[in-house]
Amino acid sequence: MSNPTRRRVLTMAAGSGLAACAGAAFAQKFEFKPNQRYPDPAVQILDPSFAKYRIYSSTLEQVASGMRWAEGPVYFAGAGGEPGHVLVSDIPNNRIMKFDEKTGEFTVFRQPANYANGNTRDRQGRLVTCEHSVTRRITRTERDGKITVLADAFEGKRLNAPNDVVAKSDDSIWFTDPLFGINGEWEGSRAKSEQATTNVYRLAPDGKLSAVVTDILNPNGLAFSPDEKKLYVVEWRGTPNRSVWTFDVGADGASLSNKTKLIDAADFGALDGFRVDRDGNLWCGWGSNGALAAEAVDAGGRKVYPLRGRPEDLDGVMVFNPQGKVLAHIRLPERCANVCWGGPKGNRLYMAACHSLYAMYFEAHGAT
Repeated sequence: MSNPTRRRVLTMAAGSGLAACAGAAFAQKFEFKPNQRYPDPAVQILDPSFAKYRIYSSTLEQVASGMRWAEGPVYFAGAGGEPGHVLVSDIPNNRIMKFDEKTGEFTVFRQPANYANGNTRDRQGRLVTCEHSVTRRITRTERDGKITVLADAFEGKRLNAPNDVVAKSDDSIWFTDPLFGINGEWEGSRAKSEQATTNVYRLAPDGKLSAVVTDILNPNGLAFSPDEKKLYVVEWRGTPNRSVWTFDVGADGASLSNKTKLIDAADFGALDGFRVDRDGNLWCGWGSNGALAAEAVDAGGRKVYPLRGRPEDLDGVMVFNPQGKVLAHIRLPERCANVCWGGPKGNRLYMAACHSLYAMYFEAHGAT
């Protein structure tokens, strides 16, 4: 953990109560006006079964803004049931930010952060981070602030670009390793892959690293079902669309079988990171996948290739039940990359979306 005296505290945005980035790491602060009416129309119920999760008098909140590309939120509870804090990666700015629920302050937690992407808590409540580029490793932040390297190579070759990570109840750490962090200069530094495939790895409590999924092209978000009998993995470049695959977890807690497609983002949506609630529903970051239309359109005398679909109709969080049926769309004004559950009662959904961190309460609770 960074020394508080060395943190660069972000100045509060005038009149908004939100923190804005300052200095060289400045990024666009997205202005947001919450809806004044209940129920908030940001929640679109697509199946009546979702109605029990909606809180009539809860509204979408923007709790922080001013990042370049927000990812990997993780929640740490406060002592004695008090409000806690959220850590969220700002990948291009090479830092991890901290939102304090009690004070509303948004400050730099760690910089540089080796282009941190996904984060999670282990079962002892310690921060586990995917260092997405340059170092290309999985680390754990100890209680005294020291950083322990958990994995940086497989079979003698460097990892690609660790992306998202989850901790299982047996103290194993599971993470995805696509190419994004070494494909260019935006989320780190361009580098050559040393691995033949883009894998999902399991790091056993004894430190042994094994590739448990090797046939998914650029795996991204991942999570377990509440009973840990299923593992869900996003395939970033699925055929023809981004997808969520499900695997049965063996009785040994480590082996996988019965690969099955659960969700297909057929509406030009971009599945990314996600988390699961106690009922097994998947709350998935969503937005445009950036695909171009096949035909150009006229725009002021120019032939322009627009995006397929309407990004403004896709941005937000899509909720699916355990059978893959879509239940709801939480609409955001920015594309959402990842989510986590937080709040003192575990029923506050935090959503990392482009420049901002959003939050909303539901009658649902995070599975872990």
